[in-house]
Amino acid sequence: MIIPILLAVLPAQLDTSEIAQPGLNAAARGLEWLAAQQLPNGSWTADVGFKLEEGYRVWNPTASHIGVTALAGMAFLAGGHVPGRGPYSTVIERATEWILRQVRDDGYITANETRMYSHAFATLFLAEIHGMDQREEVRPILQKAVDLIVAGQNSQGGWRYQPHVADSDMSVAACQVMALRAAQNIGVQVPMGSIDAAIRYVRDSAVRGTHLNSQRRLNPPGSFRYQPDPFARSSFALTAAGITILHNSGVYADEDIEKGINVLEEAHEGFNARYGIRSRGHYYFWYGHYYAVQAFHMVGGARYRNYFEKVQNTMLNLQLEDGSWPNEVGPGNVYGTATACLILQIPMEYLPIFQR
Repeated sequence: MIIPILLAVLPAQLDTSEIAQPGLNAAARGLEWLAAQQLPNGSWTADVGFKLEEGYRVWNPTASHIGVTALAGMAFLAGGHVPGRGPYSTVIERATEWILRQVRDDGYITANETRMYSHAFATLFLAEIHGMDQREEVRPILQKAVDLIVAGQNSQGGWRYQPHVADSDMSVAACQVMALRAAQNIGVQVPMGSIDAAIRYVRDSAVRGTHLNSQRRLNPPGSFRYQPDPFARSSFALTAAGITILHNSGVYADEDIEKGINVLEEAHEGFNARYGIRSRGHYYFWYGHYYAVQAFHMVGGARYRNYFEKVQNTMLNLQLEDGSWPNEVGPGNVYGTATACLILQIPMEYLPIFQR
């Protein structure tokens, strides 16, 4: 199925436009800051590394970062800025060209030792760009990038940090499924078996019943675990990722989704306080809400409005004077700012992957 791109006429979808306007104003300042940080080669720099428990271990500091560049590019697309026109058209075009130069012969999109997270974000970005710009050279690259994702899916139906490994986790799986859905929407071939396996992976990771995890803590019923292991931990961010996988796999009304949304509603304020305000934009906060805003947006109605008001207020309190957002544990402020702009601009539904 191909989603039509009608940027000029898409309405704002939040029921009360006044609710979203402060966030949209803040995002505009964020985009201005992001544009000023872009390197002449089209990339943005960030610390390349990996999460270690609740920390972040850096192995390549301040390097041109595939995933962060893709997220920054999508932040501009989410604001209604498109290739070829508007004040940020050159920003988007340079980002696209840089990402295209990082594609390996096997379809893996990587630079400076970035891994499958970044590959998925780059694939998603290129799919959204191709849907808007119809650049013919992008389609075969997208097909190869999708084929690598499909080949990298493990026997459980999930993905991990590197392609072709046996292990997997929910957060990596969520961004791979988003990339597959965006590519499928513009006509790139995606095997239904891969989507079905991802749904099975989420079902197997759902918490049904009560028991302690390996950290001797209770996983709330209705949440989603890190992996389909009864002793794996669950969290706000992982639950949001699980719901997003189901939505992007074509599951919209479902008991697992309903219970998961209930968990997110109960945990929202505590999550914001711990990982947003006290931790100054911990990477859990940013990727958790990157998925949570999509989960609530798909549900819609009062639950979406209530969620959005709370997360928007938290983000407005976190924004720095220069228009950026902090990410003190993670890749850095470019990552925090790009993700914040994506979240705050979702009511406009300019990005096809964010459309209901």
